[in-house]
Amino acid sequence: MDAMKNYEFWCTSPYFDEATKAELLAIKDDEKEITERFYRELEFGTGGLRGILGAGTNRMNIYTVRKATQGLANFIIKEHAQEKGVAISFDSRHMSPEFAKETALCMAANGIKAYIFPSLRPTPMLSFAVRELHCTAGVMVTASHNPPEYNGYKVYWEDGAQITPPHDTGIMAEVKAVTDYAKVYTMDKKEAEEKGLYQVIGKDIDDPYIEALKSQVIHQDAIDAEKDQLKIVYTPLHGTGNIPARRVLKELGFTNVYVVKEQELPDGDFPTVSYPNPEADEAFTLGLKLAKEIDADLVLATDPDADRLGVRVKDKDGVYHTLTGNMSGCLLEEYELSQRKAAAGSLPEDGAVVSTIVTTNMAGTIAKAYGLRFIEVLTGFKYIGQQILGFEQSGKGTYLFGMEESYGCLIGTYARDKDAISAVAALCEAAAYYKMKGMTLWDAMVAMYEKYGYYKDAVKSIELKGIEGLAKIQEILETLRNNTPTEIGGYHVVSARDYKLDTVKDMKTGEVHPTGLPASNVLYYDLNDGAWLCVRPSGTEPKIKFYYGIKGTSLEDADQKSAALGEEVLAMINKML
Repeated sequence: MDAMKNYEFWCTSPYFDEATKAELLAIKDDEKEITERFYRELEFGTGGLRGILGAGTNRMNIYTVRKATQGLANFIIKEHAQEKGVAISFDSRHMSPEFAKETALCMAANGIKAYIFPSLRPTPMLSFAVRELHCTAGVMVTASHNPPEYNGYKVYWEDGAQITPPHDTGIMAEVKAVTDYAKVYTMDKKEAEEKGLYQVIGKDIDDPYIEALKSQVIHQDAIDAEKDQLKIVYTPLHGTGNIPARRVLKELGFTNVYVVKEQELPDGDFPTVSYPNPEADEAFTLGLKLAKEIDADLVLATDPDADRLGVRVKDKDGVYHTLTGNMSGCLLEEYELSQRKAAAGSLPEDGAVVSTIVTTNMAGTIAKAYGLRFIEVLTGFKYIGQQILGFEQSGKGTYLFGMEESYGCLIGTYARDKDAISAVAALCEAAAYYKMKGMTLWDAMVAMYEKYGYYKDAVKSIELKGIEGLAKIQEILETLRNNTPTEIGGYHVVSARDYKLDTVKDMKTGEVHPTGLPASNVLYYDLNDGAWLCVRPSGTEPKIKFYYGIKGTSLEDADQKSAALGEEVLAMINKML
C-alpha cells in the first residue's frame, strides 16, 4: 500500500469527518507516524480486529470498524443467513459504545437485524446471547487485557464460539474485498429502529445467563454452610465484570464480597494499572491491600471483558499465593470432575476435557486419571468451542471441562468462550467446599501437586513493535524452523512439532507424522522428564511468546527447574534478537 497516497485520501475525501482530518493534519510532518498508520489495512485476522485507536487504515476507528462489519455482512448475506440477526456487545474501553453502535447500524443498513446491549457486558454474555437469540453471528467490541490505547472487534458464529474454518477465512476474504468506502453502508438509528432492525437487549439475556451459571453449582450445601464465613475480594479492573460477578455471588448466597472501590467503575483509561491484565502482579496491588485488611480467603480479578480470571489465595499462615491460569484451571478441573463423579457415581463414558497445546501438561494428567478423553487444540478458546460443536453434531462426546493457560476456562456449554464470571462463581463454591473440610484453596492446590506431580509452567514474551518488529518475529520462527534444536536448557528434544508444516518429528528415529491440527505458525518441542517448550507469535499483540513447562518433585524443585529453563530460554531468545 502507498501510505502517503492513503493519507492524502483520508485528509481530503468528504467521506471522513472533520475530527478525523484534524487528527491527521496534526501529523503531516511526521512521515514515520503516517507510514505506521497507513502502510497497511488493519488486518482482519481469524479472531477479528485489534489495534491502536486513531485515524488511519492501520488503526481502530469507526471507518475500519464499518469496513469490517460490511465484509461480515456480505459474508452473512452470501450464506443466506441474514434472517437470524447479529448480537453485539462491548466493554469499557474508549470508543467501545461507538464501535458497537456503528456495527449495529451497518448491519441494519444491510438488512440484518442487530441485537445490541444498552451498556457494557462481558464477552461470555455475548457468546451466550448469540445462542439464546439464535443469531447467525455476534460481535464483541473489546481488546481484552491490552493497554488503554487499544480496542478490538471479535466475531462469533451461530454456535457462540469465535469464528473458525471455514467461516473465518470466508469472512476475512469478504472484509479484504471491501476496498471502496462508498460501498460501506450505514443508516440512521431512528430509521433502523422503525424498521425493526435495531433492537436493544438486556434483562432478557442477563437473567437466563445468571441462571445458567447458578445451574452449574454442585455443592450449594457447602455455600450455605460457609457463605457467612468465606471472605472474598473482587476487582473488575474497571471493566465489565462488576455487575454480573457480584450478582451471581449474591444470588448464590455469599455475604462477604468486598469490591475494590478504586477499580469498581468502568474506565477506559484503567487509571490504577499500566494495563488491565489479571496475569500481572500490579492488578492485585489494591485487591491484596484490601484482602489483608479484612483477612480475605481469596482475591479475584477479571479483565475488562471478563473472560479471564486472576486469582490469589490465602494459606493457613495468612500468606497469599498466586495461582496462574494453569493452576486455577487445574484446580477447577479437579474440583468439577471429582465432585461431579462423587455426586453422580460416575462420569460419562464419552466424557472429554479439552485444552490448548500451550496449556500445562497437568490438565491432561488429571483428565486421564478420571478415565476421560483428553483433547489438545491450537491456541485460542474458539478451538475448544469447535470441539463442543463437534460433539453436538456427531452425538459422540460429552464436554466436561475446557481450559487454556491464559487464565480462561469454561464449565458447561451454555456459552462457547471462556467465562471469568462462571469461574468466579465456581472458585468461590470450591473455596466454600474445601473450607467446610478445614482446607484452604492453597491446601487443595498442594494436594493436587502431591497427587499428580509438581507441574510448573511459565511464558516469556518479547514485544517487537511496528514493521521491523513483525519482520523480526518471523525471522526468529524461521531460524528455529530451519535449525531444530536437539537440546534446550539441559533437556533433550524428544520430538519437534511444526504446526505450519504439519509435522511431528521423532528426534531419535527421524520418523515424521502429521500433527492432526490445522496449519498454524507454531513450533513445539517435547523434552524429556515431562518438560516442553512452545514458540508462537501472539495473535493479538506485537509479541513472540515462548511457553515452557517442567515437572518437579516438590514446590522448591519445580521452582528451581522452571527458573533454570526460563533462563536458558531467555538466553536462546537473546541470541536471535
